[in-house]
Amino acid sequence: MTATVALSLVPVPVAAASPAASGPAASAAEPVCYSEPSTPTADISDLKARFGASNWMPTLQEMYRRRWPSGEKLAIAQAGDKYWTQFVNTKSFDGFAESMMVAIHEETHMWDLDGSRTKWNVHTAAWINASRQATTVPLHGGFPRKEILPLITDKLSDSMDGIYLRDSQQGSYLLQGVLAELNAGLTGLPAATVVQEYIKGVGASNARDIAATNLRYLLLYLRVAKDKHPDYWAKIKNEPKLRELVLTQFLRTAYWLDKSAPYTGKLGSPNADKITALNYSPANLAIVEEFTGATVRRDTDKHCTT
Repeated sequence: MTATVALSLVPVPVAAASPAASGPAASAAEPVCYSEPSTPTADISDLKARFGASNWMPTLQEMYRRRWPSGEKLAIAQAGDKYWTQFVNTKSFDGFAESMMVAIHEETHMWDLDGSRTKWNVHTAAWINASRQATTVPLHGGFPRKEILPLITDKLSDSMDGIYLRDSQQGSYLLQGVLAELNAGLTGLPAATVVQEYIKGVGASNARDIAATNLRYLLLYLRVAKDKHPDYWAKIKNEPKLRELVLTQFLRTAYWLDKSAPYTGKLGSPNADKITALNYSPANLAIVEEFTGATVRRDTDKHCTT
């Protein structure tokens, strides 16, 4: 697995389909939007000036405290994890910022899949944002995710398909794997987006593709569940926490793909937008709406329901 961002599903007036302040999750029957605090223009030049290999963790936390509080809270929660150093570039501040896409992605996996929170294929957890984390979300097993391959008839996600679907081990993962990769992708994307001006190389160049592709996998997984595994479909459709998580991730993907859109090229390929267009195909919209009971917006406020 590879490297959510703070999530808030909040009720909004039907007429004012714009992000609202953070609050408790709302039922799918009410109009809701996904949003979370971020200030990507906050000054961090002083952090760059004094950055060094010995102070990278305090720098990471302060950088995100100013620009993306969810990243700060995740870093605090995972500060004791010994694997950070495998993902973080401490040679320069620019390299450090660029490495955050992978580092935050991977540390999301570490938080989500910790044995105290997740029982593989039974129930899962998801770090959504600083104010909300999903826990003990029932999974009921599932079927190998490689079963979605016949529904992918293009090459837009081919490199990721090879890793996650065609690989003999990865392709055998069930719904647990699908949800875990999407959640990590949805933290890796904002982690890079809010420090994009410091990214000079290719270390975060597929951040948008990862988010769009893993949402694609989830939507196709639900379609295969309904069409090929009706008993399993009935089980998961009867789990409110899972339905809420799916809606959250759908709206959250829209939110961060929109925020990162100006940086296509640096944070993603043009295929990310092509995959997103397919994610809004009639068949995919129908499955997310049937599963969650919500109607998602098709206009510029795609991070909202109606």
